[in-house]
Amino acid sequence: MDSRAPISGDSFREVMGRFATGISVITTIDVDGLPAGITVSAMSSVSLEPPLVMVALARKRFITPIVAANGRFAVNVLGHDQQAISDCFAHAPVSPGREEFCGAAWQPGPTGLPLLEDTLATMECTIVQTYSVGDHELFIGEVDTLSVEGEADPLLYFRRQYLRIDHGTPSPVEGIKG
Repeated sequence: MDSRAPISGDSFREVMGRFATGISVITTIDVDGLPAGITVSAMSSVSLEPPLVMVALARKRFITPIVAANGRFAVNVLGHDQQAISDCFAHAPVSPGREEFCGAAWQPGPTGLPLLEDTLATMECTIVQTYSVGDHELFIGEVDTLSVEGEADPLLYFRRQYLRIDHGTPSPVEGIKG
């Protein structure tokens, strides 16, 4: 007999909020050829060979069917000074809004996907697998192009708010050579 109590979404969100994540904006092109984007914290590397990343998008989000139909997405890793961009693409009530691509400066990448300017890094990806899990779609994308853009600190998310790095002494990871 299973005696586990059901886990509420609020409780799960509170526990997951204890895991600090980076913030990215996932961008793509819609059927009208216009850029579309959304803020995510659920992005992760999956494989080095071939280079693969995973993005988790809720099925109810406007961009999920656009990414699925396009078969491609870009990852734009945000720096600590890009909170306003993150808020806008997360659909905060700001102007210009997400419908106007948040007024963000961007350019088409080598494969044509919209890449935000002044980010820490970008990747253009082609979807190689999609998994329907819970209320999300997990898109596995093979990295077609990548670029390291800046050296600023990352924009982090922790306990449902942004977290800034207060510089201290770096501590190298054991076993990783310089």
